[in-house]
Amino acid sequence: MAQLVGLIVSEDDAFKKHFGRLLRAGAIPVSVIEERSGRDGVLPDMVIVDTRGDASSSMSSIERLRASAPGAGIFAVALVAEPELILQSMRAGANEFFTWPPVEETFHGAIRRTAARRETAHGAKPSATTLVFFGAKGGAGTTTVAVNCGVEVARLTKRSTVVVDLKPGLGEVALFLGLRPRYSLLDAIDNLHRLDREFLKELVVKHKSGLEILAGSDQFDRPGAADGGAIEELFRLLARQYEYILVDAGSQINSCTVAALYTADTIFLVANPDVPSVRNAQRLLERVRQLGACGERVRVLLNRAAEPYPIPPKQIEGALGHPIHHTFPSDYKTVSTALNSGVPLALTGNSDIAAQFDHFTRQILDPAGDARLSEPARRKLPRLARLASIW
Repeated sequence: MAQLVGLIVSEDDAFKKHFGRLLRAGAIPVSVIEERSGRDGVLPDMVIVDTRGDASSSMSSIERLRASAPGAGIFAVALVAEPELILQSMRAGANEFFTWPPVEETFHGAIRRTAARRETAHGAKPSATTLVFFGAKGGAGTTTVAVNCGVEVARLTKRSTVVVDLKPGLGEVALFLGLRPRYSLLDAIDNLHRLDREFLKELVVKHKSGLEILAGSDQFDRPGAADGGAIEELFRLLARQYEYILVDAGSQINSCTVAALYTADTIFLVANPDVPSVRNAQRLLERVRQLGACGERVRVLLNRAAEPYPIPPKQIEGALGHPIHHTFPSDYKTVSTALNSGVPLALTGNSDIAAQFDHFTRQILDPAGDARLSEPARRKLPRLARLASIW
């Protein structure tokens, strides 16, 4: 593994000395540079920021560092793990949060995650394809899109596919599929040390479509701010077991959703054609850019769109400065019937919205239009969809 370049941002010599020792003592080699080296064009792979003093100044430093080194792992270090401070740090652009002095084992785990991200960025990518569905607001439809896309991926490819429900307390992925899971995401992140193939089989529940589910937590405070590193490690482990990973990330920016966004091959931002949703989508697109995700990785999905539009799609695109990748129609009756029965749209018949999910998923699997999808799973699109694709 190539050597990492580290930068320590602090006025405290004891702080610098302590972290310099930790960086040099780990299994992964890290060379420490001076802050002026960064200004001279040497970009660090990781930055340790001392936030024990003025929080406002520290957050500004993190934002500035994130802008200048989008791919760096940024570690915030504070005296206490206050939830609001953790959230501010993550929003500013930090990947990890530690209290002073850090537990060495935990710190070196963060170094390993940073190294793994760096290798991924340089082409040593796991074979899994990770799709993250993030809502512009609560109720935008991330679960509906993630679940039905997941069912279609499993149906069309016959490859190992899992949906991860990342929403604490209110996750509904299993409910949408009529499943009663015994275990949840928390059982996975609390047992990462033993999360091999056999143990993972016990934690997931399998739908008849072939799709597997890692259910959401029933605790409202977990996964929480302190679980971001574990979530990132979980996705890395899942990438060894599955070919497709879909994530229902909800609509809140926190350390766990940031971890999911970092691992994503494609980020689907699900919005509705209304003012609150469009406003939030603007802010979220900017936030995702600050996290270092290029525009090519982000796709805007317009959900529950029906004429007359509250806001026309062209006007939404202009406001976002980003094209709408796909539009799903408003069909409350069909969607609610599928939800209440626990049967996904793909398995309920040939409704227009089911055909849209089929079409949407095929484009994900084969953007060029000539994918060798599982032939028995093919079914015809409605005449209108064949004649006038919205892609």
